[in-house]
Amino acid sequence: MNSAANKIRVAVVYGGQSSEHSVSCVSAGAVMSHLDPERFEVYPIGISKEGAWTVGTTDAEELRTHDRVMPTVQMRQPLSLALDPAHRGEFRFEDGSLHATVDVIFPVLHGPYGEDGTIQGLFDLSGVPYVGTGVLSSACGMDKEFTKKLLKAEGLPVGEEVVLRDGRDLSEEEIERLGLPVFVKPARGGSSIGISRVDSRDELKAAIELARQYDSKVIVEAEIVGEEVECGVLEYADGTRVASVPARLINTDGSEEGFYGFDTKYLDNVVSAEIPAQFDEALLAQLRELSLKAFDALNCEGLARVDFFVSEQGPVLNEINTMPGFTPISMYPKVFEASGVAYPQLLSALIDQALSSAA
Repeated sequence: MNSAANKIRVAVVYGGQSSEHSVSCVSAGAVMSHLDPERFEVYPIGISKEGAWTVGTTDAEELRTHDRVMPTVQMRQPLSLALDPAHRGEFRFEDGSLHATVDVIFPVLHGPYGEDGTIQGLFDLSGVPYVGTGVLSSACGMDKEFTKKLLKAEGLPVGEEVVLRDGRDLSEEEIERLGLPVFVKPARGGSSIGISRVDSRDELKAAIELARQYDSKVIVEAEIVGEEVECGVLEYADGTRVASVPARLINTDGSEEGFYGFDTKYLDNVVSAEIPAQFDEALLAQLRELSLKAFDALNCEGLARVDFFVSEQGPVLNEINTMPGFTPISMYPKVFEASGVAYPQLLSALIDQALSSAA
């Protein structure tokens, strides 16, 4: 057994100021319950919806969804991370006393201020290694407009979209080009929050207004008819990158939302997955190859989940998630488990990669 002195000290940071706060809490609970206690000493660090940092909890019950009520960070003792690299990895209380010195941070954060490069820049300034990709890749992966631009630049297949800035609406020409239905989304969001499927023109205004509640920039995407497929990418400490077996999502339109929205993903328990997806070997290989190419197109590190539609014309990339969900129902750990990498092994590989990249 490793002594406490020999264990890797991991700060699991969760919560945050985004609309995905509660999803982050559930993800963090799952991560902490699967970290190998023989290798790791875990320090939970919560960030409230208002942005305050606090000593967190490892209590799995506090970080679970109960009767459709999702968890939030509970303020305990306020903390701050030292930004001086001479005090790398130090978390201190308000009176300056030391709470913990960690070797690496696992930012189990989704959405703005957590997955968009913001907190990655903070960690870079502090000099502490962290799991996941860096500032630029995180920012581009969070912004659906720039994700598509980078994927297109590499010749990868993406759908048709229109980006709405400065409060403007779709023009008649753009509506004709996209057709109906369309999906209206905050350009920088996740977990399907603020997304609407629009089947008629008279629904467009309300859908755009809803998306603007979450982001001033809105993206409107043409519907792609096809199977929804997700594939994980994992980078090991030696730089080897592997793509998981793909998962095919089943019954994504089986809830009242009518598409793979927030309630469908996290609350309604109607979606299942076929893992591995029962496609022919050529298509499975193509999906894995495209996932690795998308990972490289955004210069990702550590991990990503790449989402596709498999249409009659072939796979179309939908988006990339640089810190995918780690909840008990999330696809990223599931597809790697089906690929022979158990959840604890997956977390160990991610932490080892973070430490090696900072060495």
